[in-house]
Amino acid sequence: MSDFTKSVCVYCGSRDGVSPAYANAAEDLGALLVKSQWRLVYGAGDVGLMGRVARTVQAAGGVTFGVIPTHLLDWEVGKRDLDSFVITETMHERKKVMLMNADAVVVLPGGAGSLDEFFEALTWRQLGLHQKPIVLLNVDGYWDPLLAMMKQIVDQGFADDDILAFVDIVPDAKGAIAALAARFD
Repeated sequence: MSDFTKSVCVYCGSRDGVSPAYANAAEDLGALLVKSQWRLVYGAGDVGLMGRVARTVQAAGGVTFGVIPTHLLDWEVGKRDLDSFVITETMHERKKVMLMNADAVVVLPGGAGSLDEFFEALTWRQLGLHQKPIVLLNVDGYWDPLLAMMKQIVDQGFADDDILAFVDIVPDAKGAIAALAARFD
């Protein structure tokens, strides 16, 4: 598929995690991105949930745009058979290129890197640097502690309520696609 209508940046783990539900969500999201004719923008890794999303998009004939810094080419097994494969010098440049080439963000379960990417996208939204939808795919309640922390930040006066409104929380890939479709219209 060469035509796509939107680009969705997916932040997620470079590992699968312990629950099979995480891998299933990554694969479901990849398939639904293609069905929606949306391009995948992601960290260009071929491991963990990153690799699962990308391989699923490719298998379904979708379009992929990967961005990886030089120091992670071996560690994350840079997936060089993507439609677009960008190598950056730094992690900061990677995050900027990914977000600037996307119309929205979806965050699957992941570790510190996924949190870093999520909070940078959220902070940029809070500061008015973009208006892109941000969707947190809360598979089996994985992000519940994060959501509690975000509420704590608001309750303790370190952010306004609008920071919570910038993020759509969904339980599965279908919910993510529905949330994005509503925001894209």
